[in-house]
Amino acid sequence: MKRVMPPLLLVVALVAIAVAGWWLKRPAEALAVHCADPLAGCAFSHHGAPTSVRFSMRPAPLEAFELNVRAANAARISAEFQMVGMDMGFNRYDLRPVADGTWASTVTLPACVSGQGSWVLYLDLDGSRYALPFSTQ
Repeated sequence: MKRVMPPLLLVVALVAIAVAGWWLKRPAEALAVHCADPLAGCAFSHHGAPTSVRFSMRPAPLEAFELNVRAANAARISAEFQMVGMDMGFNRYDLRPVADGTWASTVTLPACVSGQGSWVLYLDLDGSRYALPFSTQ
């Protein structure tokens, strides 16, 4: 029994560390934002301040387009794209300030062999996460 306890305790400790790491790094729950036409722009409220998102063109996989976010007093904004029901891997973009309260980045939708057109833009504004569904069709 004395020979089994140290390795067993080590395994339990490593599993506990792995679970704690996963728990602390999981993404925050995203607040859904209705966005009928991202080309025209979509408005929502971020901590009581008016915020908007706009695409420069209709997104298509592997075609670059400009993503603009207007958010007063934001310190950090990032975006990622996921297809509905399918993990598209790591594709996070950090937006940069381009004007007073406006942030932008050139982004590209990941390639997808399924041809499905239902996507979600996950927008992270200073740690708050928003989900904006949109379609490429």
